[in-house]
Amino acid sequence: MEPQRSRRSLNHRRNLVYSFWALVLLIVVGTLGYQLIEGWTGLDALYMTITTLATVGFGEVNPLSPKGRLFTILLILAGLILIGYVIKTATEALAEGYFQETLRDRRLRHLLNRLHNHYIICGFGRTGQEIAREFNAEALPFVVLDNDEAAIDTAIAAGFQAFVGDATLDEVLIKAGIERARCLVAAMPSDADNLYAILSAKTLNPELRTIARASSAEAVQKLRRGGADAVVSPYITGGRRMAAAARRPQAIDFIDDLTSASERSVYIDEFLLEQPRSRFLGRTLRDADLRGRSGALILAIRRTDGTLIAGPTGETYLELGDLLLCLGTRQQLQALEQLLA
Repeated sequence: MEPQRSRRSLNHRRNLVYSFWALVLLIVVGTLGYQLIEGWTGLDALYMTITTLATVGFGEVNPLSPKGRLFTILLILAGLILIGYVIKTATEALAEGYFQETLRDRRLRHLLNRLHNHYIICGFGRTGQEIAREFNAEALPFVVLDNDEAAIDTAIAAGFQAFVGDATLDEVLIKAGIERARCLVAAMPSDADNLYAILSAKTLNPELRTIARASSAEAVQKLRRGGADAVVSPYITGGRRMAAAARRPQAIDFIDDLTSASERSVYIDEFLLEQPRSRFLGRTLRDADLRGRSGALILAIRRTDGTLIAGPTGETYLELGDLLLCLGTRQQLQALEQLLA
C-alpha cells in the first residue's frame, strides 16, 4: 500500500499543477475573448487580461464596449476565484511541508547518486536501529529503507539518510543505488519480506553481499537458499551468547568490546589479498613483516578454498585471494590497508 506521505505529496503536486494550468487557460481565454469581442491585437488583449487578473488598477488599453465590460466583470470574478484557490493550495502545501519535503527528496536523490560501496539497511525497527548506530559510529556510508513513515522520521531525526519505500520492490532498491552498493542488510520483522528483498537484491546486483534477519531456524535455511550470504537469528544468536556469557564471561566481554563500534580503542577488520602483483604474495608472514610495518596483528587467514588458519605462524605463506582477519587500532589497520593496497 502506498505510504500516506507519498499520497499527500502526490495530491499537493497534482493540485499545484492543476492550479497552474487553470491560470494559463484563463489567460488564454481572456486574451482570445478581448480579441474576438473588441478586435484588439494579441498584445493589447494579453496586456488587458494580465492587468485585469492582477487587479493592479491600470487603465483600459482602449475603450470597452458593453460586451467587453461584461466580459471583464466575468474575467475578474473568475480570476479572484482561481487566485484564491491557488493561494489556498500553496498555503496547504507549505503548511504540510510539501516544499521542504521536495527539497529534502532532491537532496537525498543527489546524495544517493553519489554513493558508492555503501550499505543499505532494509527495516528500521529495533534491529535496524542498532545496525544504523553501529554503521554511523564506524563512519560507514549507508541508507535506510522502511515502509513506515514514523520509522523514517526517526531515522532522519537521528541524522541518517533514509526514505520511505518497500525494500521488496526493484524500483525502490534501484533508487537506493543497489547496483553500486557494497552490502544489503535485510532487517525487516517479516521473514518473507527479507527473503523477497534478498532475491531482488541478488537479481539486480549478483556481486552484492547480503545479510538477512531470521526469526526461526526454518527461515534461516530458506534465506540461505534464497541467496543470503549470512543469516542472523536474534533469538538463536542471543541464546547462544547468553549461554556463552554464563560460561565464559570475560571472553564474551572482550569480543563485545571488539565488535561494538562505540567507545573502543581496538578493532577487528578483514583485508583481501586481491592484487595479483602484490609484493607480499608468496612470502611468509615473517618475511612480509606486516605486524612490524603496521602494528596490526594477523588473527587468522581464510584461504580461497574455505580453509581457516587460526593463529598463523611466521612460516605461513600469503596467497592470492587470502582473507586476513586482523586486530589493531584504527591507525594500525589503516596502515595495514595501505600496505596491502
